[in-house]
Amino acid sequence: MAEPGEVICRVPARNVSWWGTGVCAVAAVVAALLVWQRPDILGVAFWLCAVIALMGPIFLYLATARLTADAYGLRSRTLLRRRTVPWSRVADLRRDIQNGRNHDIHRVSVLLDDGRSFRLPLPMSGEDLARFDAELASLRALHRRHGTPASDGEAPVITPRAAGRRPVVAWILCAVLLVASAVAASYVADAASQQRAWRAAVPCTDATPAAERRACLTTLSGVIERTYVNEGRGNSWLYFTGDRPLHRLSVSSHDAASFRAGEKVELVFWRGRPRTVTGERHVWRDHLTGPGEIAVFSAVCALGAGYAGSRLLIRRRARRLRDDELLPSSLPFAGAFVATAAWLLPLCALHPMDPLGSPGTVSWAAAGTAVTGAALVLAWRATRVRAPGQAPAAVPPDGRDHFLPARFLEHTAYNPHLYGTHVVIGGGPPAVTPHPGPGRFAARRIPAERLTVVDVRRARGGDGDTVPRDWHIAELDDAGEPVRLAASPGDLARILDALERERAEGDRTPGDTAAPRP
Repeated sequence: MAEPGEVICRVPARNVSWWGTGVCAVAAVVAALLVWQRPDILGVAFWLCAVIALMGPIFLYLATARLTADAYGLRSRTLLRRRTVPWSRVADLRRDIQNGRNHDIHRVSVLLDDGRSFRLPLPMSGEDLARFDAELASLRALHRRHGTPASDGEAPVITPRAAGRRPVVAWILCAVLLVASAVAASYVADAASQQRAWRAAVPCTDATPAAERRACLTTLSGVIERTYVNEGRGNSWLYFTGDRPLHRLSVSSHDAASFRAGEKVELVFWRGRPRTVTGERHVWRDHLTGPGEIAVFSAVCALGAGYAGSRLLIRRRARRLRDDELLPSSLPFAGAFVATAAWLLPLCALHPMDPLGSPGTVSWAAAGTAVTGAALVLAWRATRVRAPGQAPAAVPPDGRDHFLPARFLEHTAYNPHLYGTHVVIGGGPPAVTPHPGPGRFAARRIPAERLTVVDVRRARGGDGDTVPRDWHIAELDDAGEPVRLAASPGDLARILDALERERAEGDRTPGDTAAPRP
């Protein structure tokens, strides 16, 4: 905080960034001198200096990044861009969470009055989340003082599961997989032709013209000089004496261990490449990619593109949700594509050139298409966006205990340390339990007489990662304290109905522990 009414955000330890920029600049100069002095020799020193020099723009970006907020608005500055936005155009300041490798990265997302949004370069949380929280609170306080924010209290939270996150990665993945599928499909016919030619190839003879020797099998003798067996993920090698017919050959570690130094082998060449190496104890055969493998790869890419497209479809269906509300899970569509892969991939592997060439394959494809269609319909219904209040009507009480998955999201006397995972209703007063039953062991009675339903809404990013995407949240007033209850739409309606009936009775003696049923 530079002065009252102004917030200035810079990268922590900015001097370190300037020092890093200087070191990278020196490394770039040293690399240039090495190239100028000895352009024919690029040793370890050159590559080390080059790698360090490439980090220079990163340090320079961190050293020059700055955000200033005052009575006028927001002013951000980076190495490549400057942006000024008045408070009159800012609709809200949100918390944007990006998943990191070791910890989540928190940034500030600015929502403009025209619906567009962008991220500020600063503040940005590393491991110091308290600093970020303080700077975000200061920015929101300035916005409340000089603008008209759309939300009061805590900032809306935009997570990767929220509707406000831009699906850039999904678009790119869908396009890349579609192109890969189309390119792979175009090579299926060539692979089939090559496979037929290999099966029909015959040994070359003395009368075979030189122009046709690539299409026949050429057999040569050789001696293995030594072998190299790589125990890791790298290639293993067979080395042959002399330069002809071959200097070395890349094989698997098992094949390399099966040959011995000094062993005489017979090599078969076809189309200029070694296809088999026959020794005294082992035969190595080159893997010829068949049309079935390429067809399977094309189908897998198409299914992956379909899954990425399903995520885009879910976002399209949920376009009217608030930016911080969670999207439905795409796992139902993933199950549909897995069911499709179960019948499509074997069909592509066994009949890559003519998948509908016989009555059996036609029946196979027709049954699989019906299964895929049914699975997609079920996935479409499972991922629909349910508005609060569209849950089915509550089931009348039957006198038996029903354990419903539900969670209170605040610490309360009836939910200490957030231990509750279920709410039991029906056979007694509503209670919180840490288990799905049977029996009310360790149950804590919910004081329904002092709970009032304020609102029922969809799950949002600020509700935590433990809340499934398709659950709804009931905002309750517990004698002046806000309490949130999360459950699936149908179960939440049943719980709220049970709490309403319990409150209507009004004469039950309050207690911490629910009495067991007789």
